[in-house]
Amino acid sequence: MLLADKVAIVTGAGSGIGAASAIRLAEEGATVLVADICRHKAEQTLSEITPREGVARTCQVLC
Repeated sequence: MLLADKVAIVTGAGSGIGAASAIRLAEEGATVLVADICRHKAEQTLSEITPREGVARTCQVLC
């Protein structure tokens, strides 16, 4: 695991490149903070990470 013991904060992680990045970082062992303005979308990305044994949490970004 290339990123074991590292933390990644991914903004815009609810969809697109942000979601793909969050998933890939988790696959490499990083603990990921999945941040998006839409909490529901962030939780969708989270649901794709956790079954793969990744460690992640969500955060809604407020403007």
